[in-house]
Amino acid sequence: MAKRDYYEILGVAKNASEDDIKKAYRKLAMKHHPDRNQGDGAKAAEEKFKEAKEAYEMLSDGQKRAAYDQYGHAGVDPNMGGRGGPGAEGFGGFAEAFGDIFGDIFGGGAGGAGRRGGGQQVYRGSDLSYAMEITLEEAAKGKETQIRIPSWEGCETCKGSGAKPGTSAKSCGSCNGSGTVHMRQGFFSVQQTCPHCHGSGKIIPDPCTSCNGQGKIKKTKTLEVKIPAGINEGMRIRSAGNGEPGVNGGPSGDLYIEIRIKQHEIFERDGDDLHCTMPVSMTTAALGGTIEVPNLTGKAEIELPEGTQHGKTFRLRGKGIKGVRSSYPGDLYCHISIETPVKLTEYQRKLLKDLDKSFKEGGERHSPNAKSWTDRVKDLFK
Repeated sequence: MAKRDYYEILGVAKNASEDDIKKAYRKLAMKHHPDRNQGDGAKAAEEKFKEAKEAYEMLSDGQKRAAYDQYGHAGVDPNMGGRGGPGAEGFGGFAEAFGDIFGDIFGGGAGGAGRRGGGQQVYRGSDLSYAMEITLEEAAKGKETQIRIPSWEGCETCKGSGAKPGTSAKSCGSCNGSGTVHMRQGFFSVQQTCPHCHGSGKIIPDPCTSCNGQGKIKKTKTLEVKIPAGINEGMRIRSAGNGEPGVNGGPSGDLYIEIRIKQHEIFERDGDDLHCTMPVSMTTAALGGTIEVPNLTGKAEIELPEGTQHGKTFRLRGKGIKGVRSSYPGDLYCHISIETPVKLTEYQRKLLKDLDKSFKEGGERHSPNAKSWTDRVKDLFK
């Protein structure tokens, strides 16, 4: 399938400025980023994200853009003899476009390929994600806990060399130990990771049977995690260096602990505020009185005025949650729900009928809302 035009992908004109290209890419990357797209459309979003990233990497580089403008995809695609393919700089273009927003997540320029003194390609390890479910109380107060995550340890059998004991790795003959090879086609010169040693510069003729030549064995380790008080749904905690290990001595990735908060039986959280629905009997609502309202630290009291109506909301200041970045705690909003009695006895039914008769004889002063509603209905059908 033929590749789409890079300018068409970003939705910019061919004479677009560098700033216009960067803005267009930021918009597409935010829209199609894998962290923002889950479920059925995740794969399609990921493809669009990669397509936009490739287009930005080409058009944000002056030399690559000039080659693309003159020769099309053949000028920049190594498979067609171009200057350098998409992804040759890892996540460099992505981190550059987003600066501090995503630079820390993807490691900036260090997130892609680098070089060691011997010329071998080094790569930063991938980031890992861990979903942690906590209660609303734990989110409000914070907690310290432990988690177990996959990790890598040096192979004891080969002492990390990857070669079977008694043997050793040899310098790769394809790249002479540099980890990279150069390809020429016409006047283009392309440097690529060596396909035989995958950038390590070494070949292992007889791999270690314990680690299959990787020099490391996958295990699990326990981490101490401190959940800050006030953390909210969807927030992430970064554990530096606890992601996948790097390649050829590259830095390890990071671990991101994503917070999920269990549904509470009583409260709903809205930012730093809490909401709850409080059932009240119709007699208490009519006569007024004191009711107890629960909160995350204990109980509070609310004075119901006589004639409290269904849906009335009472605000208790400072009884919400103090967010991670907040100076003061939020509020608790108590929504009154007047409960209609059920399963009445004959005696209770008689009392209610007598009471209803008394209300009707008293006129509209007992039911001002009903009178107002009736008047509005009459006006509607005039």
